[in-house]
Order: sequence, then structure tokens, then C-alpha cells
Amino acid sequence: MMTDPIADMLTRLRNAVAAGHTSVIMPASRLKTDIARVLREEGYIRGFDVQEEKGKRTLRIQLRYAGKKQPMLLGLKRVSRPGLRVYTKRTDIPRVFGGVGTAILSTPRGVMTGEQARRLGVGGEVLCQVW
Repeated sequence: MMTDPIADMLTRLRNAVAAGHTSVIMPASRLKTDIARVLREEGYIRGFDVQEEKGKRTLRIQLRYAGKKQPMLLGLKRVSRPGLRVYTKRTDIPRVFGGVGTAILSTPRGVMTGEQARRLGVGGEVLCQVW
């Protein structure tokens, strides 16, 4: 039984980048698909697709590399977790490495980057940080 599917997703991405894989497959969910959409919009991954096999949905993420296997995803950190949820107000949205990285938030208006949430004036749960 998996207690934190988002941490599992981030760990699979981290391991695939470290091994130099071109893609990674994991069980799909709506939240994971939304996180993958944000990663694609921010340029950290090439793309993703959801496939259904034998009644089970899987999410396949194509990783993005620059030049000779230099990954675009340098780091991933889970912030809010099941044992300690981390929420932020619109005025306290964290900046990752002074704006170089991206904070991914779950807000009442959907999953988005910290910068988008700042512009819309909404706070929410800080899911993870990517750089």
C-alpha cells in the first residue's frame, strides 16, 4: 500500500533522470497528470500521455535533456506530505532558488505554479518544488 503517491512520482522521476532514461511509467491519477502538465508547461519534461491497459491507467512521462544527457530536471523536493501538510497564503508563496526553480501548488483554481498563483492572488497547498 502506497501512502504518498506524489512522493512516489517524484522519486520515480528523480531515479529515471539519474539513470539517464528517456521516459518513465507510473500509475496515473488526476493530480499526477496535473503535475505533469505543469512540468511540461515549465519546460522540465518533453511531454506525457495517459494510457489504459487492462483497466489500469498509467502515466508515461518523456524526460527532457539538453545537449549530451544534461537533464532539465536537476532536483525535485516534496514539500507537503500526508503527515505534515504545508499550506501558504497568497502573500507567502515560496520562491525556489530566488525564482530559478518552480513551486507547484494545489489551489482552489487547480494545480499551478507559484508564479501563476501569485498573479491570480490565490494560496493553497505547496505540493513540491522543482529546479
